[in-house]
Amino acid sequence: SNHQETSNVLMVGAFAHGAIFFVRDYDPEANKNNVLARMLEHKEALISHLSWVTLFLGFHTLGIYVHNDVVVAFGTPEKQILVEPVFAQFIQAAHGKLLYGFDTLLSNPDSLAAGSGAAYLPGWLDAMNSGTNSLFLTIGPGDFLVHHAIALGLHTTTLILVKGALDARGSKLMPDKKDFGYAFPCDGPGRGGTCDISAWDAFYLAMFWMLNTLGWLTFYWHWKHLCVWQGNVAQFNENSTYLMGWFRDYLWANSAPLINGYSPFGTNNLSVWAWMFLLAHLVWATGFMFLISWRGYWQELIETLVWAHERTPLANLVSWKDKPVALSIVQARLVGLTHFTVGYILTYAAFLIASTAGAFG
Repeated sequence: SNHQETSNVLMVGAFAHGAIFFVRDYDPEANKNNVLARMLEHKEALISHLSWVTLFLGFHTLGIYVHNDVVVAFGTPEKQILVEPVFAQFIQAAHGKLLYGFDTLLSNPDSLAAGSGAAYLPGWLDAMNSGTNSLFLTIGPGDFLVHHAIALGLHTTTLILVKGALDARGSKLMPDKKDFGYAFPCDGPGRGGTCDISAWDAFYLAMFWMLNTLGWLTFYWHWKHLCVWQGNVAQFNENSTYLMGWFRDYLWANSAPLINGYSPFGTNNLSVWAWMFLLAHLVWATGFMFLISWRGYWQELIETLVWAHERTPLANLVSWKDKPVALSIVQARLVGLTHFTVGYILTYAAFLIASTAGAFG
């Protein structure tokens, strides 16, 4: 998880610096007809293709999850839309997975591949079909859905970053945007509707999508392996096909060790993780205070407090010359994003350690 976060931050940073290059250093004359110029000439095609792929993944994946949630909530789980990942199962079967009944290559005892495999790879089939290791875990509709959810996150993050970099110099709406610099922010329709082409905002938004994608990826890996280690694979297979299954049987059920880390009856070895879990949630939630309530709200609040202070007996004996000023939009975004990132990582770290330790003593 730590390596994923590090590599993803580096990737997002690479796209951000690509956008800075296009704004600050790119010279159309010096780059005439080279790969950079051709990429900019075809940016509409690149962005629109990424866009329809992202929309397709988003509507279908979320649509199936929500459909399954509804039918399960109404007590008819048999009406769920469950799509078997047949292509991935075929690949597993070709490598010796017997469960799916494809009878191809190594999973077909009469094939030349199986005969050669038995001679050169003794114990291979036993390892492939064991329920106690991580080699080619059995996959089903839950895996199919979560893989597409992860693909949605990856494509959305990529779309935001690619569009931010390729539109950094400008678009049909604002052809001279490069003259305003990289940090020209998204200020909405009042400033020409720059949200859609702001390279700075693309970096900011992509960070959230990147973190969300890593969340889905680590949730999936952790829950799948918890079920394997506990010998309860059916729990994942049956409950990962709808969102409430994830919330209830992965997040809530595995939060029990954290919730019981300290109680009226005392503490245990997980109490420090329980406190870290709470503190990290506080850090994460504080981020939204900066992300949602921007400058106008805070400036008004600060000036109200100053007004009240100056009219309160005794308190008004203490005064200051400077006028208190709220954070700017850009400053608040930085503070908010930092809280969101740090809070998310520490919250999940505490959950990961405590839930795994709680499950296995």
